[in-house]
Amino acid sequence: HSDRGAQYASGRYRALAADLGITMSMSRKANAWDNAPMESFFKTLKVERIYQVRYDTRAQARLDIVDWIEGWYNRQRLHSANGFLAPVTWENAQLAA
Repeated sequence: HSDRGAQYASGRYRALAADLGITMSMSRKANAWDNAPMESFFKTLKVERIYQVRYDTRAQARLDIVDWIEGWYNRQRLHSANGFLAPVTWENAQLAA
């Protein structure tokens, strides 16, 4: 999913996505709400983790970011959008209901 940036709406980009079998999803004009959750996540990732660490390699960055998402963000970090529960806790409560 992307916003309506020129790079994502260009004919060449859309043709490449089609050639690769990718189904594109794009917001309507003046409708940024469906992108807001992901933009919020990436801001949090950058501020709470990436800007705090110096990575020597892409592999090191990849491992650290996956560990941060799976070990901290999803399992321990409290989120105001779901009643100040960690996502895994909230999801388990929904499944049990």
